Amino acid sequence: MTHIPGAVAVTAASVLSPLADDLDGFTAALLAGRSAVTLPSANDEACLPVASLDGFTLTEWAARHLPADPAAGLRLRKVAGRAALPARTAACVALRAVRDSGLDAGQLAEGTALLVAGSNLALAHQAETVLGHDRAPNRLRASYALTHLDADVIGVVSELTGIHGEGWALGGASASGTLALVQGARTVAAGWAERVLVVAPAAELSPVEAEAFRRTGALAHENLRDEPARMCRPFDRDRQGFVRGQAAAAVLLERPGAARARDAEVLAEIVGHGQRLDARRGTEPDAEGQAAAMRAALATAGLTPDDIDYVNAHGTGSVLGDETEAASLHKVFGARTDLRVNSTKPLTGHCLSAAGLVEAVATIAQLRARAVHPNPNLRHPIADLPLAGRTAERRPLRTALSNSFAFGGINASVVIRVQP
Repeated sequence: MTHIPGAVAVTAASVLSPLADDLDGFTAALLAGRSAVTLPSANDEACLPVASLDGFTLTEWAARHLPADPAAGLRLRKVAGRAALPARTAACVALRAVRDSGLDAGQLAEGTALLVAGSNLALAHQAETVLGHDRAPNRLRASYALTHLDADVIGVVSELTGIHGEGWALGGASASGTLALVQGARTVAAGWAERVLVVAPAAELSPVEAEAFRRTGALAHENLRDEPARMCRPFDRDRQGFVRGQAAAAVLLERPGAARARDAEVLAEIVGHGQRLDARRGTEPDAEGQAAAMRAALATAGLTPDDIDYVNAHGTGSVLGDETEAASLHKVFGARTDLRVNSTKPLTGHCLSAAGLVEAVATIAQLRARAVHPNPNLRHPIADLPLAGRTAERRPLRTALSNSFAFGGINASVVIRVQP
């Protein structure tokens, strides 16, 4: 693999999703075009579709991933058992990633930094606690002083992994996962840490935020309720909005030379990254800002648009968002027909602050499989884009671009490459 200055190796990647809780299963589900989107209750007309982690427990996860180490499973439940969902999911993907990385306790303790993607992660936990306090003030747990904070994720993950280096949380709405990946890559490339564990916890909304999204018209909730897996339709004429999803992901980043020196498997490299603002408050996207972020990512990689084989689009299925992203892709890639574009959100749902890192892992999975997953709900494309079809397609993939575009005009892109 020809080295690109500033490239950073991905030596472990993990995911926890309704589709699968391991990388191989996640890859298989993606290529099969399987969707995790359901309706919580088919008899409740007000309910909203979601790809939910409902039913996830630390006990079952530990039994599946730590079968030979019951002490580790017990410690996981002791440290994270009473934390909110974001911290519990972060604990699992972090443990899986560090175990797969092959790093020893000393390397984790002294040379590793921790970066958590997202902010306002535990909104459902906060809402439930407030309502419970209103009903029975004397039953409030003192631990809520900790569990409502995003910093609790840092504490849980660092205690379980033994990371003693730098640690912080980084928020940027739906771009948080990609921004954390960018900052992790910059931290390693600059030598500020030998390696960085980037973790994107599953974010949770309370009914208040979900209803606010619905009232803005951003959420898919009316059409195709009898077929919820078809409700998220990126780049399709009949798109109606995004569908919520819950998933967590983690990646371990380090210098390629350091990875080779310890004979670590390099899953992929982060070779470029870019972020740009629209300088405009609100929810309306801007094609110029999106194109600027993509061009910045290509520039830091020293690549041209012709070097990209595949784009994992932000592609939420929103009426204006998809049209804008299609325009920005045309600005960067022109009329190329040998490119492939898809969106992972019809399969996972929109994982909010975790979306960018979940989709980066999905991008790595597809690059390594040399195949793009389908756009299973695409019937009537809105634009002349080289969109993936409704079944997986084998392709000689090497280099991909993954996009995240958030409310507040936050645009971020990363370039990911695998060995040919």
